[in-house]
Amino acid sequence: MTEATAQEARPASPGMSRGLTLLFAVAGGAAVGNLYWAQPLLGVIADDFGMSTSSAGLAVTLTQVGYALGVFFLVPLGDVVDRKKAIPVLMGGAAVALLATAAAPSFSVLLATLALIGVTTVAGQLITPLAGDLSTDEQRGRVLGTVASGLVLGLLVSRAISGIVADLLGWRAVYVAAAVIMVVLTLVMARRLPTLPARGSVPYGALLLSVLRTVRSRTVVTVMLIGSLTMCVFTMFWTGLTYLLSADPFGFSATQIGLVSLIGVVGAVAGMQVGKLFDRGLGVPAIGVALSVILVGLVVSGLGSRLALVIFASVALFSVGAQAVQVLAQTRMLSIDPAARSRHNTVFIVGNFIGGAVGSALAGTLWQAGGWPFVMVVAACLPGAALTVWAVQRRRALA
Repeated sequence: MTEATAQEARPASPGMSRGLTLLFAVAGGAAVGNLYWAQPLLGVIADDFGMSTSSAGLAVTLTQVGYALGVFFLVPLGDVVDRKKAIPVLMGGAAVALLATAAAPSFSVLLATLALIGVTTVAGQLITPLAGDLSTDEQRGRVLGTVASGLVLGLLVSRAISGIVADLLGWRAVYVAAAVIMVVLTLVMARRLPTLPARGSVPYGALLLSVLRTVRSRTVVTVMLIGSLTMCVFTMFWTGLTYLLSADPFGFSATQIGLVSLIGVVGAVAGMQVGKLFDRGLGVPAIGVALSVILVGLVVSGLGSRLALVIFASVALFSVGAQAVQVLAQTRMLSIDPAARSRHNTVFIVGNFIGGAVGSALAGTLWQAGGWPFVMVVAACLPGAALTVWAVQRRRALA
């Protein structure tokens, strides 16, 4: 189905109200936040089950594996199923998985329930394309910027408060509280999601194959590559920052490091505004500027690695650039074909997932090899590569 045919087949959307946009941002952020509750809790979980900290790291790995499977096998269904029903069902499933995690009697059961959390958390990635469908052309960048920023805020807030709640009430209380939040949002979303027009039926196997076929498009590959490189440097930076702040001369605790991540809220707030540039036809040049901001942030961080205030300033600068690229790239991806937004979002998120996994893995190796300066030198090559792709394709695939 061509873009023109898809637009003719659907009635014009009245647009997204600010209230519904905010609801989508909160619901998406809560869903994505479920992926990151465990990160600051690994030591506590290891002690509770009598495991080594390295073994407890499987908790994060299995959650991410579940998420990757959910993104590939469930998110494409957003192009064919009734999302008014599918999104609340997934969010309700996440609430059940969160409660099961809180009650897990053994580490093996915990791993299984965390994997289920990962699978059901993909509700957030169904919400984003739906926001694109419900938006008018004139507001799509602003709406998607707000929703995407909500997802990032969910990530940042969950990591920041997880350790604090666990210190006060125990790690299981974190998952009980998250389950309560998901139950409330499930009921609100079931009530507030608009009734959507019927969508064409596509066999499931053909739907998954069509995801792979979208990668033939130069525009899809270019946008995915820019997003993937940005996510790679994003996870490399934040993982390396954990090593830096926990070592001398800083010696920060896990809770303090979690609070430092809240500086990234600056980037999320910027992301809410940067989508407006896409609406004004400035998305392509804005991507180039944002990649340059990432590069400057990395240089500042590398040069000022022993000064806390310089590091904090570089975190803010880096976060603004990284979030701006992600918002603009994802908005461009979701504008390629209205009939395939969920499938294109699948490609974008899978690319991000691969980039993020590579970045976090490289951070540890690079830190061992040469410390923070070496991490920053290699990290700077990534936005440099993305800028090269952008420069070559800005008047072609990105136009």
